[in-house]
Amino acid sequence: MTENWNRKTWRLAGPVMISNISTPLLGAVDMAVVGHLPGPQYLGAVAVGAMIFNIIFHSCNFLRMGTTGLTAQALGGGDADEVRVWLLRAGLLAFLVGAAFIILQAPIAWAAITVIGPSPEVAPLAEEYYAIRIWSAPAAMANYALLGWFFGIQNARAALVMQVFLNGLNVLLDLWFVLGLGWGVAGVAWATVIGEYAAIGLGLALVAANARRIGGKWDVPRVFRANRLARMVRVNRDIFLRSMCLQITLAIFTALGARMGDVILAVNAILLNMHLLMTYALDGFANATEALSGEALGRRDRRRFRAAIRATSLWALVFALALALVFFISGPFLIDVLSGVAEVRAEARTYLTWAIVLPLVSVWSYQLDGVFIGATWTREMRNGMALSMGFFILALFVLVPMAANHGLWLSFMGFMAMRAITLAVRFPALERRMEAS
Repeated sequence: MTENWNRKTWRLAGPVMISNISTPLLGAVDMAVVGHLPGPQYLGAVAVGAMIFNIIFHSCNFLRMGTTGLTAQALGGGDADEVRVWLLRAGLLAFLVGAAFIILQAPIAWAAITVIGPSPEVAPLAEEYYAIRIWSAPAAMANYALLGWFFGIQNARAALVMQVFLNGLNVLLDLWFVLGLGWGVAGVAWATVIGEYAAIGLGLALVAANARRIGGKWDVPRVFRANRLARMVRVNRDIFLRSMCLQITLAIFTALGARMGDVILAVNAILLNMHLLMTYALDGFANATEALSGEALGRRDRRRFRAAIRATSLWALVFALALALVFFISGPFLIDVLSGVAEVRAEARTYLTWAIVLPLVSVWSYQLDGVFIGATWTREMRNGMALSMGFFILALFVLVPMAANHGLWLSFMGFMAMRAITLAVRFPALERRMEAS
């Protein structure tokens, strides 16, 4: 019987895309509830606090990506015990990372507040938010591990249920704690903490149900096999370093835009928000690629490997083209929604072409990321991202003096293209690995 790879793709990509939509909605609710408090300092405090946690927690997304690839390969290899044990190993690492954040909370808070430099009115409220939410760190890390495991066993619906539950509960608690009980900024923080730990309870119930379906047993002594622990550490280290290169690139991009003036800073923020919208859509197909290609590699089945990549990439390209068309048709409207300043609106229209073209370039880097995460060829991802960052920095020296903000965007476009190129040149070696195994 011929497998329906389009159905397999959508079974994984669809829930991820829906889940991604719930995250910015939660952020909007956070802003809305504190926006009704007297004074702008409350809104500023939540914005600063959220920025801190976005940076430090996003840097740990390796727990999600690494767990997906390792679990998918064990699933493809038919080793049910190992599928289970990868969750235990990821949970152990998540606990250690989360505990480290709590132990180091004081220096992290000092460094973050010093760098961001909020006003005297905002700073104490931001510190209050931080001091409460930091206790969610172990739960947030564990949720990364759970999501990665669900993607690895190709149950994106479980990941969707977890995320919608987490964000939905968070919204309800926001409304109760802030508007009902009057807890202010602390209420937003406590809503997140409670939501993260409650999501673990739901996640573990879903794990129990999926573990019964997969079979095998919870072989705890197997967790501590030195070679497997070393492999997990290597994979997660490489993904972490890759993520740092990406964050540095985005920070440089934002900083250079800020030096060109407040209008350009605002314009670039609008276009990057459009880029973020694109990422939410294309991430679904990248995650499907991780799970399906990782399973095929675990089976050492080149035909399945190619079929998975072909199906997921085709749908990703379709969505990239659709997004480019949407931005072409409704880009001016989106700009007007995101800014009411006439000068910013007019200037943003002159740079809209970059947002239109970007999905057609970025889609290939996202898809190849999915392939290499599924294969756990993370060293190649790390090296490729470092080379791409270097290319971006060199391009800035040439293009920004020549073309100002257009040069900045062209450099960023080159960065996204280099991400794809550096992985594409290693793809044949990845296929040969299956033949040699």
